[in-house]
Amino acid sequence: MSTPVTSVTIESLTEACNDRLGATHVEAKDISGGCGQNFELKIVSPMFEGKTTLQKHRMVNEALKDQIALVHAFSQKSFTPAQWEALQQ
Repeated sequence: MSTPVTSVTIESLTEACNDRLGATHVEAKDISGGCGQNFELKIVSPMFEGKTTLQKHRMVNEALKDQIALVHAFSQKSFTPAQWEALQQ
C-alpha cells in the first residue's frame, strides 16, 4: 500500500511519472515561485504510443490525481519517445 501524498515536490512528481507511467524522461518545473503550488511537466513515455493528446492527458491526470489535488495549478505536455526525439532535432 502506498503512503498518502501530503505535499508535492518536483521529486515526487518525477517518481510518480516513472512508476505509474513508465516514463523514460520527465522534466518537472515548479513555476510557482517556490511555494510548490504550480507545476509544469513534460513527460515522455512509451505508454503514450497510439494515444491522442486527450488520452495521454487523461492517463497523466489519473496517474497523478493525488498530487494534482494538492496543488493550485498543473500543466502537462506528454510525448511518445519518437515525438520527443523529433522535438530535440
